Amino acid sequence: MTTTIRTYLNELGIRPEVDVKFQLPVSESIEDAVKEKIGALSDTGALCFTTGEFTGRSPGSRFIVKDATTWKHVNWNPVNQPIDGALFDSLFDRVANYLSSSSSLYIRCARACHHPGFQQHILAITENPCQDIFVHNMFLRTDPQTVKEIDWSVVVASGLKLDDFQELGLPTSHCVCLDFTRKRILIIGTAYTGEIKKSVFSALNFHLPLFHDVLSMHCSANVGEKGDTALFFGLSGTGKTTLSSDKGRRLIGDDEHGWADNDVFNFEGGCYAKTIGLSEKQEPEIFRAIKFGALVENTSFYDGTRKIDFDDRTRTENTRVSYPTDFLTAVEPTGRGHSPQHIFFLSADAFGVLPPIAKLSSEQAMFYFINGYTAKVAGTEMGVKTPTATFSAGFGAAFLPLHPMHYATMLKQKLTQHTGIHVWLVNTGWIAGPYGVGRRIPLTYTRQLVRAALDGSLGDAGFHSIAPFDLSIPRECAGIPPAILDPQQMWDNTEAYRETSGKLKDMFDDNFARYAVDNLVTINQ
Repeated sequence: MTTTIRTYLNELGIRPEVDVKFQLPVSESIEDAVKEKIGALSDTGALCFTTGEFTGRSPGSRFIVKDATTWKHVNWNPVNQPIDGALFDSLFDRVANYLSSSSSLYIRCARACHHPGFQQHILAITENPCQDIFVHNMFLRTDPQTVKEIDWSVVVASGLKLDDFQELGLPTSHCVCLDFTRKRILIIGTAYTGEIKKSVFSALNFHLPLFHDVLSMHCSANVGEKGDTALFFGLSGTGKTTLSSDKGRRLIGDDEHGWADNDVFNFEGGCYAKTIGLSEKQEPEIFRAIKFGALVENTSFYDGTRKIDFDDRTRTENTRVSYPTDFLTAVEPTGRGHSPQHIFFLSADAFGVLPPIAKLSSEQAMFYFINGYTAKVAGTEMGVKTPTATFSAGFGAAFLPLHPMHYATMLKQKLTQHTGIHVWLVNTGWIAGPYGVGRRIPLTYTRQLVRAALDGSLGDAGFHSIAPFDLSIPRECAGIPPAILDPQQMWDNTEAYRETSGKLKDMFDDNFARYAVDNLVTINQ
């Protein structure tokens, strides 16, 4: 361990009683997990483990320290809940003492942000070898010997339960606490690895837009052979990872990006893909990435084998795999691309009334960005059992510490600055009726529509508008049955379609109205 890291560890109050496992090769962390029976190797060599009680994020137990810097910038709400600095310090001291006496401690130095002007060094401290592997897989490699300063410390005490949580004024015995000023992240009582990546993302969503004029985005990104960049916005389960991994295009990243001047850059060095229903035929890139070094969460094996059953929903719908981006064959090694030529807003429409694809005007782009409509997919968050219609500003409100209008205004400025950007609304959800009646649109159709948008052929036969959203939809697309393009034609009952679509449009308008007129001035200028 370098002198810098040792010093920083002492500053955090963590003084381990055991030998620290610092910057282990992944093979050794895997060996520890198997030896301690925390995980098991699949027939492809991937390490499979369970995250215990929590198989998704716990947004109701997430807090941000309210201090002189954050009080006026953070958009305080049920997701961005305030916590007193003194309570954070008390929790941090408790975690430091807990980890100091832990039987094992894994420490890994990593980096966020591919752009050299915005890179952030991270020190992750965990007690679980699987969490150590996750950090290795999801963030960028760095040489600890060259690190002069740690930007963010991520301290994970997944085995610690706060039995006195009620006395502390907390809702549960587990929590995630973010201190944006001192750049410390606490994760207590939950082993769900997604809390690590989303906490770092939330931190970057505060610092990069506010202090560096970088638009942070919950989106995937890829680049074509001609250098054309495409962004895919959407909540978990809407297809960001899947649609951005496609033939003929190189993946920049699958979830979190920044847009600075003329550059789009990945925050991470890995992918965190859903695996429920995964097949080699439908998603070959992801399927083949599940090999030695990949970390698979909350799946099971077929009886008597080490073959993963990707259809097993016993533990959760939110089964996942993390792997470095270099496990993919079509990846952009720089993790960067130019400003996008195409932006796709992905919505899993549970009502089944949005078209499979529609071209948006700049005004509509702002409307749909602020609304961030989709359906929460079962298992992504605790307590969600079936898809539920929801609105999430910026397609990621749970990770946006600033007011959504801050990000929306930055997006409008980008669209104004870079002319010729095409913005699309894509329904990756239901057609021919709402959830429970209709069916999920085939992935092959969605891929073909996105490919046609990217190569410019989608508009060859022209567009026409549909009510009540006034969306511009293509008249035809090669390889797609024409009826699929118009949602009304897919419903057996036209009147029922009109009634349902009208209700959804009212929901859009009501949600948009939540953002006061005075806050919309910057967008409408």
